[in-house]
Amino acid sequence: QVQLVESGGGLVQPGGSVRLSCVASGRTESVYAMGWFRQAPGKEREFVSAIRGISIYYADSVKGRFTISRDKNTSYLQMNSLKPEDTAVYYCASGPYALREARAYDYWGQGTQVTVSS
Repeated sequence: QVQLVESGGGLVQPGGSVRLSCVASGRTESVYAMGWFRQAPGKEREFVSAIRGISIYYADSVKGRFTISRDKNTSYLQMNSLKPEDTAVYYCASGPYALREARAYDYWGQGTQVTVSS
């Protein structure tokens, strides 16, 4: 089992920045890829970014604004130039491959709310 805990969400103004963290614990030897997804009210969960080794992927909607990184068992999502449409619950996930499909990930965190509003 792997446990994932996100932190760093909150209320931020449009154009602002926030950094999310995700710490993995437990059987971390099975954490090859770490991904971030988000879910806005009334919408499906969508892919944001993923990292596995030196391979990094972004959704088109966040490319150039968000940066994913990883330090051992912690993943970070630096979010810049935030827009109101970035408002969502952000989830961290881990699995064997850095894919865009949520079903590819085995473990999920509880989520952290990011609200972009003036």
